[in-house]
Amino acid sequence: MISEFKWPGDRERVKAVEAMLVKRTVIAPLTKKPRYVAGVDAAFMEGKVIAAACLFEYPSLEFVEERHTVRTLSFPYIPGYLSFREGPAVIEAVEGLTKRPDLVIFDGQGIAHPRGLGLASFAGVLLDIPSVGCAKSRLIGAFTEPGVKKGAWSPLTYKNKTIGAVVRTRENKKPLFVSPGHRVDIAGAVEIVLGCVKKFRITEPIRCADALSKRIKGSIQSGDDY
Repeated sequence: MISEFKWPGDRERVKAVEAMLVKRTVIAPLTKKPRYVAGVDAAFMEGKVIAAACLFEYPSLEFVEERHTVRTLSFPYIPGYLSFREGPAVIEAVEGLTKRPDLVIFDGQGIAHPRGLGLASFAGVLLDIPSVGCAKSRLIGAFTEPGVKKGAWSPLTYKNKTIGAVVRTRENKKPLFVSPGHRVDIAGAVEIVLGCVKKFRITEPIRCADALSKRIKGSIQSGDDY
């Protein structure tokens, strides 16, 4: 449905698929506490996208496994439609894990997106897995600065609707922009993100995925057999 788009001929089809996925997005409390949480990140190079997924036990944050995939890009860079560009690769990386995660944290947005479909919502709906967007910067919305202590957070609002939370994950460090992606609510998303943080600002699953994607990218650039 999403991996065979031909641009620009499929422009209207993209809009229709996006609208359909928005309708399928569910924002609701988690039905159970996750046992396995995955973090996902992507890197780009020379017409390719490298997607990495790292799986951890929760709440112990013990590493379980990692997977990656490298795909040729078939969708151009268009602001607001980045999920269609990297989504197929990150979905493939998550599906490559031998254990299915109970929740996936994405280095990107959930519903905190102009049309309500950031990467976490996009992939969460297609994978049918609870998902959380955990971005280092704001895409949309207004907020007041949260308190300086770890765990402090303030609402992120857009068009008179609360779409996420601005969360302090480390004392006196810049906050993260957390939004539910699919099958989780704002409170649950904040709880999971804070539960996945150790001594760094970003979550351990995303730190792992970021390091893996960069390692694979470096191997490709150096000509190594990755």
